[in-house]
Formats: sequence, C-alpha cells, structure tokens
Amino acid sequence: MKETIKKPKINRFEKMENTIKAKDRVIAWPRMGRIDIPLKALVVSLGAKVVIPPANSNKALELGVKNSIEGICLPYKMNLANYIMALESGANTLMMFQAPGSCRLGNYTKMAQKTLKKMGYNFDMVIFDMYKSKMKQTLHAFWHVTHCLNPFKYYKGFSLGFSKFFAIDTAEKLLLKTRPREINKGDSEKCYEKWLKITDETNSIIEARKLRKRIIEDFNNIPVDKDKIVPVVFLLGEFFVLLDPYTNQNIEKELGEMGVEVQRQIMFGDWLEHVLKPSFLYKKESHRERAVRYAQKYMKRAIGGETIETIGDTVYAAKHGIDGIIHLMPFSCMPEIVSQNIFPKVRKEEDIPILSLVLDEQTGRAGYITRIEAFIDLVKRKKMRKEKNDNKIQK
Repeated sequence: MKETIKKPKINRFEKMENTIKAKDRVIAWPRMGRIDIPLKALVVSLGAKVVIPPANSNKALELGVKNSIEGICLPYKMNLANYIMALESGANTLMMFQAPGSCRLGNYTKMAQKTLKKMGYNFDMVIFDMYKSKMKQTLHAFWHVTHCLNPFKYYKGFSLGFSKFFAIDTAEKLLLKTRPREINKGDSEKCYEKWLKITDETNSIIEARKLRKRIIEDFNNIPVDKDKIVPVVFLLGEFFVLLDPYTNQNIEKELGEMGVEVQRQIMFGDWLEHVLKPSFLYKKESHRERAVRYAQKYMKRAIGGETIETIGDTVYAAKHGIDGIIHLMPFSCMPEIVSQNIFPKVRKEEDIPILSLVLDEQTGRAGYITRIEAFIDLVKRKKMRKEKNDNKIQK
C-alpha cells in the first residue's frame, strides 16, 4: 500500500504581500450602497485608519472605464475606480471579498491588483472568501490588516458594525415602503438621510442597538395615504447594481415617485448575517434558502452570482401576490444572462410581469426611464383589473 502523504494546509494570508506594517496601514474598500458606514465602524474599532472613496459618480465611471479591459462588467469598472480614488487619497491597503461560481467577482481583485501595480501604485491587497469558513475567514482577514489582538475591540467592532448594517437595512426598507404613500413629498427621504447621519455618528454599542426601534418610530410618524392603491414590485438581480444607486440610476427613487413600493430582495445586513453566522445560530430560513426552495422547478443547483436567488425570488413573488419583477444586471454578467434565459418560462408558467434591464456605461437615462414607465403602466393596469375582479367576487 502506498503511504498517503498529507499536504500541509495553505494559509492564503501568508501568501499575500506584506509590504506595509500593520500600524501604518490605511484601509479602503469599494463603495456599494452605504456599506461604508458599518464597515468604517468595524475597522476603526480595531484601531485602523480608513479612507472612504467618494460616492460613485460620472467621474468614477470615466476613471473605471478608462483603465479597464474591454468587455468587463460595470461593477468591476466601478470597483477599480474606487480603488484608484482611495489610493490617491492615501490608502495603502485594499480589501475585497470574493465568491465561487461563474461570476467574475472571484477574479475582480486579482485583475484590479495587476492593473493598479502597472499604474505604479504601491499597496497590499487583502482578499477573503466569505463563503469559506465564514466568521473564521473574516476574523483572519481583519487580523491580517490590523494585527489587533484585543478581544473587546473585536466585540465592539462587530457589534457596532452589525447593528449599523441592520439599522441601515431597516431605514432602507421603510423608505421604500413610505415613499410612494407619503402625503408630503420628500418626507421619507429626509427621514432616511437623517438616520444615515445618526447611524454614522453613533459609537456606543448600547445606542447602536436602539437604532432600529428609533428609526421605525420616526418613519411611523410620517403622514401617509393609507387608502392609496400601490403596486408592489420586487427588485432583484446582480448584487452590486442592486445596492449602488448611481449604477442603477436611482431606480428605487424613480419607482417610488411613480407610486410603486419597491421590495429589494438583497439587503446587505441580512446577507451578511447569513454568510457569517454559524448555521446552528441562524434559526430562521435565510433569503438564500428560501430562494433555493422556490427555484427547484427551474434550477436544481446554484451556478454562482445571484442566479438562483433571481429565479427563486421571482417564483416566490408570483405565489405571494407581488405585482411585478424588475431585474437588474450588468452588461455581460454571465450568471444573470442565465436568469434572462429562464425568465420566459417562469413568466409564462407563474403569470407575473418581468422587466429585465441591462446596465453599463452606455445605458441612456431617457430610454431606461421610458422602459420602466411603460412596464409600471402595465403593472398598474393589471393590479386595477385584479382589484375590480376581487370587489365583484366580494359583492
């Protein structure tokens, strides 16, 4: 019998460059929605310095397109621009997570690293896979960039970070629900911005845990038209374009002002909790588990990206009275192209309207909004017919 030789475990962090001492690190990461607020709280609690790149804009888009290879998707271009702007502002350590499957997210950081080195930047890149060993992998990544050994600082950092993630999720959900029903236009937006600022400035664990309750109470005080008929649309698709208002051309606000309640199916705090928490502590069915269950008729396994969530959420929506689906994807996104090809069958068999929108730097705003308006007109007409039929049955 041949003797089996055990291969030593490779620590991915030991293979990374360590050109910068932990005490000298200035850390940055890409912009996605408002994850800068909770992540800053976490990293600063560990004693590190951070640089937050500017919010995504036309300037960032031009910078990303200029330095990206042809055919790469929009999220990569925006991430690369974030890295460049952060390095120009004094960052020297870049963080990013990656994921398995057909999504090119797994190669983003490696591609960006090579590009940035060619551009002459000196930095360390820390990549961690949040789908491998979950919390252990994450703790190791934060230790690698901060070399913090104080357990209380980790407790404070993660408590503050998670509380702020959940507070922002709560504020976003209430904004999306209240905006189409508000009597005084702009009330919900002002309330949301106010709580973003308060959340960012909160540094006490006790106060951070009270944020959600206070946010709910404040939104409940906004005058709304309770009798208004409001269609409900699921917003789903690729992770980055869902979370970033600039990239999706502020679609949530546009829909709200059209009198539509948006229910975005990926919320960062919910996603993070499921990814990081050990399964025995996560007692409720997660969004992903629900999606996998509902997608079984059309997809037997996940293929990477958010494809199985996209299909599962569409089926769930059809079976729970949701009025329509708006699907967002970056141009050339491989997992969401698969979703697009499954949609015709789902639309026919589940009887639910679906609008798929492809986003890149060439997407014109006028045509984009026109397509959304036409789709919402269809959804509203269908809802009105349903309301009339339901009233006839009741009589």
